[in-house]
Amino acid sequence: MRRQFAFILILLLSLSIITLWWPINDSDCNSEAFLSSKSQKFQVQATKVVVQPWHGKHQVYGIFIVPNEYKQTPFFVLTVIGAGNHCSRPFGYSQNFDDISAEPGTHLVRDFVRTRTALRLILQGLYFQLNDKQNWTLTFPESKDRR
Repeated sequence: MRRQFAFILILLLSLSIITLWWPINDSDCNSEAFLSSKSQKFQVQATKVVVQPWHGKHQVYGIFIVPNEYKQTPFFVLTVIGAGNHCSRPFGYSQNFDDISAEPGTHLVRDFVRTRTALRLILQGLYFQLNDKQNWTLTFPESKDRR
């Protein structure tokens, strides 16, 4: 009986470690190549950050106020210091999130960090770094309207 319990405990611990530390690359573009390119870029810092992965999926995110000319952008790159870069395609626009309202000519973008990535960072002692809105940046390719 003890041998089965020890085996199950080791199995569960191993699966937990693999799940938390396994690298994930499901980006929609090559964020490293884009960020290192010399092309014009537009960056915006987060207005608000929510880090509550213990509440389930989609509870680690930043809210960004973005000019409307970036609504048609093909992609953007979320950079969170400590969590790396993730390339996403825009989806849905809103004027209000979590008591934040967009001013005329702007819209809000909410972008997420994976729950398992957030848990890994928190276990590494980086909760306060992850929770600092100064560490969250969205980078867009320069809009044709601004050139």
